[in-house]
Amino acid sequence: MNSEEANVVEDALAHLHTWTTGDLRFDEHLRPIRYVFAPDGRLVAPVMVAVLHAAETVIHVPVADQTAMELLVCMTEFDEDGPEGGLADRWRIYHGEPEDVRWATMTIDLARFHGMVIDGEGLEQPNPLAGIEPSLCGEVNREHLESLRATLAVHLDLEAEDPRMVGVDPRGIDIRARFDVVRLPFDQVLDDPDTAREVVLGLLENQ
Repeated sequence: MNSEEANVVEDALAHLHTWTTGDLRFDEHLRPIRYVFAPDGRLVAPVMVAVLHAAETVIHVPVADQTAMELLVCMTEFDEDGPEGGLADRWRIYHGEPEDVRWATMTIDLARFHGMVIDGEGLEQPNPLAGIEPSLCGEVNREHLESLRATLAVHLDLEAEDPRMVGVDPRGIDIRARFDVVRLPFDQVLDDPDTAREVVLGLLENQ
């Protein structure tokens, strides 16, 4: 992969992780979808039964228009009472209770972004910060709630009475606010857990 291709993939990753919502196109249907990322980089969402049997499923991020990223995905159903049930709990932390009762992981076959076609493997990256995510989110939500609230106001011009940090990955943190999940990006990609923790706490202390 040359530097230009690497930059396109990085831009695509940043765009994809900015959102946790999109439009799902399956066969001739289009409906909204809310998703989260599994620690291994797959997408996770509750879906209609019809989606699981569709010939083709495409997610438009964030909406189905000419500027959207298009993800061609392959759905695999899982049981929330089975080995991957924690992924359903992760989704609920972000989005609350689902309307649909079937759960699916989604692998990315390919993506179209800014006129480029990107192989799905480039966008399906494991999260090296998954190991610290529960403890860091818990610490922020217990001990730095006022700072989190102020950070949202300063950086995103968003007033949120009871925000909650719900996720962290190398490109930023996810915060559940009033009506949706919002993204606070990092200035650089952070793969080291200790460094990421320092950056997150520093961002909250120096908002």
